[in-house]
Amino acid sequence: MRLAAFQMQARAGDVSANLAMIAGAAAEARAAGVEIVVAPELATTGYGAGETIRDLAEPADGAQVQTLADIAAGEKIAIVAGFPERADRAIYNSALFADPTGRRRLIYRKCQLYGDYERALFAPGDRPPGVFEFGGLKIGILICYDVEFPEMVRRLAIAGADVVLVPTAQPDVPDAPFIAGKIVPVRAFENGIAIVYADHAGRDSRFAYAGRSCIALPDGTDAARAPASGSQVIVADYEPASFAASRLANPYLGDRRLDF
Repeated sequence: MRLAAFQMQARAGDVSANLAMIAGAAAEARAAGVEIVVAPELATTGYGAGETIRDLAEPADGAQVQTLADIAAGEKIAIVAGFPERADRAIYNSALFADPTGRRRLIYRKCQLYGDYERALFAPGDRPPGVFEFGGLKIGILICYDVEFPEMVRRLAIAGADVVLVPTAQPDVPDAPFIAGKIVPVRAFENGIAIVYADHAGRDSRFAYAGRSCIALPDGTDAARAPASGSQVIVADYEPASFAASRLANPYLGDRRLDF
């Protein structure tokens, strides 16, 4: 399957502009033969929109989700993108998967909230991540900080995931190159999966972003990586069977002890 990550310079609080950028990236990705494109965390509103996110949050059948589904159907490509979800008197930091028909929609709510900023805006996800099938692959979704917890990724790998899609808003802090350049590939390596890690770039009034979006493979290598700055769609092909030798040489899932 051909996968893509959309490294995006979102406009904080400007949903229309951000959806237009996602549409453009989807068209570019589809022209390159991509089947799934991943946009960043809170891509529809911008991560740094602050308290405005409360006003912009919408239910799962709201206009943002509908527009993303329409883009997916129009471009005939699956889209994963972050948005603020309002449900049950709470706001969740969520990610939508919309298939190329626009009719199949799945939502994951971020479980591991990061820092005071997120905890002041969002409720933590109320259910663990799961695995679904698309295009012959088993897929899981995590959001940003989630992927830094080994057990979150391992849970999906144990459930049979071939690839984990990760909308991200990694700030440009001293640890960012290590997280994007080391932790993400290690998560792929230690679980024998691929990871698509799609970050913001540039800055808004609250945060500067690290960029460095990547598609990491089961042998720990990069299939594609974006620079630290600038919008870009990065593309890579992934066939799980091609990494059988790597999984055989590093059989962590099969060798883990279950007796203690």
